[in-house]
Amino acid sequence: MSELPNDLPQAVIAPKRPRRTIPLVWIIPAIAALIGIWLAIGAIGDLGRSITIRFDTAEGLEAGKTLIRYKDVNIGEVKTVTLSKDQKHVLVTARIDKTAHDLIVEDAQFWVVRPRFTGGQLSGVGTLLSGAYISVGAGKSKKHKRQFVGLEVAPVLTSDLPGRQFQLRAEHLGSLDIGAPIYFRHIKAGEVTAYELDKNGRGVSLKVFIQSPYDQFVGVGSRFWNASGIDIALDANGVRVQTQSIVSVLLGGIAFETPSHLQNDTPAAPNTVFTLHHD
Repeated sequence: MSELPNDLPQAVIAPKRPRRTIPLVWIIPAIAALIGIWLAIGAIGDLGRSITIRFDTAEGLEAGKTLIRYKDVNIGEVKTVTLSKDQKHVLVTARIDKTAHDLIVEDAQFWVVRPRFTGGQLSGVGTLLSGAYISVGAGKSKKHKRQFVGLEVAPVLTSDLPGRQFQLRAEHLGSLDIGAPIYFRHIKAGEVTAYELDKNGRGVSLKVFIQSPYDQFVGVGSRFWNASGIDIALDANGVRVQTQSIVSVLLGGIAFETPSHLQNDTPAAPNTVFTLHHD
């Protein structure tokens, strides 16, 4: 057997390197820091979502005091009230509770609740003692939003009220106003929600809302007429006085009905335009 050459490299045993370990004294502070970060993130989430609402005036609004309410339930609070850069508007920053985040969508409505008298009804009386608050009208959109333009006048009706909206065309407004009642067989069935002068200046367009279940009685052939004031007729049977209600006498009102020969009339689609007759 031949001998191994002497120039072969010799194996060298490398010393075992000690494993690096984190000292126990650093583990506890690291865990405490992670817990602190987790608690901070949870606390920020509990604060809710911040939104900005633009109003023309800050009357009755105070930072840290004015509440945000939906269906008379507190869902947030006003944090700051400042002027816009052009000094023409007021910017209200509010914090909305996380339980109400689904309400903050692009078609949500915001308005300041104060005492007001509309359509023969006095609303917002409670604010005389508790102070004004911002009310929320729920929207139907699924898209969230952070900046809103508030309504200067509270809507007569909110979007979650069942019923249908229609339009009336008249030569003049007469004694009608927003909130004026609409009657079906002497039963209050809806209200006037808005009106505007036609662009040609020859008439007036009114938006009316008929609540459910009375909206089912509005057909394509239904007739709307001005029920304001008192109707006095003299015939062989004597003097007949007719009126829808005291409210319609004082504030104006509208009545509607479907002629007897059209009782099986096709239901009118939302936003159908009707003529508002004198009587």
